[in-house]
This record gives sequence, structure tokens and C-alpha cells, in this order.
Amino acid sequence: MPNTRDLDLRKLNSATKYPSIPTYHALGERGRLLEETISFDEDDLIATEKVDGTNSRIILMPDGVFLIGSREKLLHAKDDLIHNPALGIVDTLKATADRLSSGLRSPNGMIMTVYLETYGGRTTAAAKQYTSNREFGYRVFDINRVPLNQLDSELSAISSWREDGGQDFLNEAQLTEFADTMQLDLTPRLAVGDPIPSTIEATHAWLASMITKTLVALDDDAGGRPEGLVVRTADRSRIAKIRFEDYERHAKQISKQTKTEH
Repeated sequence: MPNTRDLDLRKLNSATKYPSIPTYHALGERGRLLEETISFDEDDLIATEKVDGTNSRIILMPDGVFLIGSREKLLHAKDDLIHNPALGIVDTLKATADRLSSGLRSPNGMIMTVYLETYGGRTTAAAKQYTSNREFGYRVFDINRVPLNQLDSELSAISSWREDGGQDFLNEAQLTEFADTMQLDLTPRLAVGDPIPSTIEATHAWLASMITKTLVALDDDAGGRPEGLVVRTADRSRIAKIRFEDYERHAKQISKQTKTEH
């Protein structure tokens, strides 16, 4: 079994980055929304709160080593004396990474990556919506598995493979079972009743009816404004984000255009 410290960390970083999630309505010029949508025809849709923090990851290697990273960079590895303090990610996640690596070994030949949203503190401008005293929190939102031999590919090929959906994500049942077993909190799940509307205005109204206040506030004095939702199929074959910001910006642009024309 290869030793993690002998691997090309540039390739490991690329292979375990979280791929971009498309918006439900496609983005046009200057952020205006288009009528084109991601198709969700199934009845088994899952909506989760989209927490406005910083994308983080705990990478569990077959040899028992763990690494912690932000969306773009690796910040710390097990037993390292020094870590990158960026956005409080390592300080917030290190104890959990230690616990996971001690209680769980990634299957032989596989890299398991736990994706989390680290929020609050000084992570983003929206931190005050979750905490009034700079407290940090985190929620798990996805887990995937990558064959170790994927790192044998060229760096450019790994990047293309990742963005083309090459990573093997756990489905909803597997994700829930893992979180329960390892005592991890997932991003809040919301029941999706009626189908998601297809028009931009109706989708904005639907979003407002689904979530009015964040479900992951760290204290009672937090601002409470939610970022939006992520909707996925139970098998995670399709996924899209629906954010208040996108629909509010679109409405302002339409209003401005209407005033200009009159």
C-alpha cells in the first residue's frame, strides 16, 4: 500500500476537490438567470439547506493518514506540527478528522473524502447570519470515494475526470448511514412536496416558502438569513443549487430594465 507522504499531493488535491454544483436555472450574462433548468422528474427529491460558509474536506487515506483541506488547498495532515490557519478550517475540523481516522479506515485502494461546510467565525461575510459571537460550526453535505490508482493519471486528466463526474459519491441512504454511524451532523434535510416550479419567478417564491430562516444557527442572536437550498435526486445523479441571491439579483435587473424601457 503506498504511503500517503510519498504521493504527489498536487494530484491528491485535484482528485479530491469538490466539483462545481450548477444552478437550477442556468446563469446568463451578468448573472441574469435563463429559463433553462436542471431536469428533476423524480418524486424522490431531497432538499438540503445550502449553508453559506467555506467548503472544506477531510480526506481519509487507506494507510490511516488524514488530510484537511479547503476547497482549493490542502491545509494540514495527520501528525503535522504546523497547519495553515486559513478561515479556521483546521482548528474547527481537526478533532473530527482525528476521530474519523481512528474509528474508520478507508477501504483498501480507495480514498474517502468527507465534504463539509465550515461556517460562522470569520469564514464569509454571511457568518453573522449563523453566529453573533464568532463561533464556528460545520455540517457534512457529501462524501465520495476515489480509487487510489486515479492518482497515476496526469494532473490535467485528473481535473477533467473530476469535473466530468468521475468521483463516486454516496447516495442519500449511504450518506445518512455513514453520518449516523460516525455521529456527524448533515446539512438539514427539508421535505420536497410538489415538483419544483420551472419559471424563475415561481421558483423564487417556492424557495421562500421552503426555508425562511437558517436551520443551523449557532446562537439565538444570529441574523438567521438562509443562503438557499441544494436539491438532488436520492441517488445523487442530478444536483443543483437554488440561492436567494441569484433570484434577487435577477429580479432587480428585470426591474431596472423595465424602468429604462419606460
